[in-house]
Amino acid sequence: MEIERINENTVKFFISYVDIEDRGFQREEIWYNRERSEQLFWQMMDEVNYQEDFHVDGPLWIQVHALEKGLEIVVTKAQLSKNGDNLEFPIDEDGSTIDIPVDEKVESFLEERFGKGEGSDLEGDFIEENLWIIAKFDDFEDVIQLSHHFQEDTNSEEETLYFYDGKYYLYMEFSQDVLDENTQEDIIARVFEYGDDSNITIHVLEEYGKKIFETTTFADVRGHFPATI
Repeated sequence: MEIERINENTVKFFISYVDIEDRGFQREEIWYNRERSEQLFWQMMDEVNYQEDFHVDGPLWIQVHALEKGLEIVVTKAQLSKNGDNLEFPIDEDGSTIDIPVDEKVESFLEERFGKGEGSDLEGDFIEENLWIIAKFDDFEDVIQLSHHFQEDTNSEEETLYFYDGKYYLYMEFSQDVLDENTQEDIIARVFEYGDDSNITIHVLEEYGKKIFETTTFADVRGHFPATI
């Protein structure tokens, strides 16, 4: 996959149909199966984040162009204005933005401004991904201590523990609708008191790692390994 960083808020990448099939996706299902197309998209975004440090922390505007040998995808991050009434969409490298009312159909608004290109059903998608982290632990004892550090439910969407290449990896996902930003940041800071931030992707862990605990790791660990005095 070829990746080009346009600016702070925009990245463009190209993926060939051969690469898509090598990842286990059929060319036809990318056009007609929305769930599978989104799986492919987030898999690619993990690689973009790893190579370009392009963190997804809010709404995205996605344009997909079908080319002869593959897909060209442009992803731009938008931000909610301070008053919460508009989405600020960057249009120039100098920081210029346009404001889109949150109650207006985003696709129609941008098509009027920039035109509608040829692409798949993903084109013009405007989505917001949950915040997630992957923490690495050299020793399982650190996972046990962290689990007992959280005596109550963290209200995270997912806490899944993997074992891969001699290390333990904790995948945590947070719902924007359940936890506010400050609470999420507090939980993440406490997690990294016991583990280290990791650049490994969830897709590598899913494919090559061994799943130890699923979804509710902290509660499961506390149940199997009581706190030692």
